[in-house]
Amino acid sequence: MTVRLHDTLTGELQALDPLEAGHVRIYSCGPTVYGPAHVGNFRSFLFADVLVRYLRWRGYRVTWVMNLTDVDDKIIRGAASEGIGIEALAARHIEGFLADAATLRMTTPDVLPRATAHIPQMVELVETLLERGHAYRTDDGSVFFRIASWPAYGRLARLDPDAMRVGERVAADEYSKDDARDFVLWKAAKPGEPSWDTAVGSGRPGWHLECSAMSMAYLGRSFDIHTGGVDLVFPHHEDEIAQSEAATGEPFVRTWLHCAHLQMGGRKMAKSEGNIARVSELLASGLEPRALRYALIAAHYRTGLSFSDESTGAAAAAVARLDALVAALAAYASDVPDDPGLPPVIGAAREAFAVAMDDDLGISAALAAVFELVRDVNRRIAARTISTADARRALDALRDLDRVLGVLPDAGEPALGADLAELLDLRAAARAARDWAASDRLRDELAARGIAVEDSRDGQRWRRVGVPSGA
Repeated sequence: MTVRLHDTLTGELQALDPLEAGHVRIYSCGPTVYGPAHVGNFRSFLFADVLVRYLRWRGYRVTWVMNLTDVDDKIIRGAASEGIGIEALAARHIEGFLADAATLRMTTPDVLPRATAHIPQMVELVETLLERGHAYRTDDGSVFFRIASWPAYGRLARLDPDAMRVGERVAADEYSKDDARDFVLWKAAKPGEPSWDTAVGSGRPGWHLECSAMSMAYLGRSFDIHTGGVDLVFPHHEDEIAQSEAATGEPFVRTWLHCAHLQMGGRKMAKSEGNIARVSELLASGLEPRALRYALIAAHYRTGLSFSDESTGAAAAAVARLDALVAALAAYASDVPDDPGLPPVIGAAREAFAVAMDDDLGISAALAAVFELVRDVNRRIAARTISTADARRALDALRDLDRVLGVLPDAGEPALGADLAELLDLRAAARAARDWAASDRLRDELAARGIAVEDSRDGQRWRRVGVPSGA
């Protein structure tokens, strides 16, 4: 089997063929830390996380770099409005981003470079572009990339370079430039703004420059995969390609992967639209972190995903089904012979999962394979045809697939909050004491909290039947 991914540049599926055999180098555009990240941002980050997890599951060594943009017009304005330095504002929001990422079980990237720590690399890149005639200085001391010097400009976004005007995170008329399409590499110092004294003058880097410098610093002048949201195709990633390849004379990225927008109320989720949802707010409303992760990864990354009470409810129900099976398998005990039909079922599920994910991270089909395994194993538990050892094999198989998904409770971690787990323990004790009244009362209390309890030969089994507060 071969992993195939949809390359934005060519518009085609292409086989993963790392520059270094067995080692995949990936760069993901991370957050600009002027405010808390919202779940629309996290859809893009978690798509990259699933990619990294899957490639490692397939046996690849992966080096994953995700930048933290900590100098930017919005950061400068936000810090000024609060009367603090950009370092303090960025540090606060980086801490919040990392906390949310951990809550959503995002794998920690191997490198999380901050833009302000890589000014020398950015200056070197600007110097090279000036020397090669791809950049020029303006009267105020800024440096711009000359798009006319790069005929390939526009390939990624499939645009006509002669007909476009490049957007910027700064008003176009703030800087004089030779061509309205040209984009800024280095912004001349202005009063009240942070700046660095460098060989190319006093100022600060442009947004596009930062990612080129940081990606090449850790992954080399050419690397395997670059990910980001579809909104970054133009101008950000188009500009990255131009400045990087103009400076090195080498192909910048082998495969470009872009994640479709998360939508809320029929519109792209974005701060500018005023329709954002933050991780902390959703968790405070009673949504469980693993259910939120599931909701954000359950649709194919190139498909627009609608975020709603219905989608999070469906995600919570799916996670509840998985939790119930994990709990049932952990409690299961039977001295019957091993079921010869179980290993082929597990093998088929693993194969179907891999085939789906190999096909451009086909997560929907991969999840279908997981839940077909869940249905089959539940039938065998109900029929008591599997042995205790079989139950362990099935649980190990689920946990193996979850190395990619990241939605099961960790081994030894309770699938429920401490208060609900205590109620289950109290009910089990009441049944053992034959205190049926207390058992029924506790069952009703659990039901009111969204937990249905059933009694089996292996003890009580539970499943979620809603997304109640405190579950």
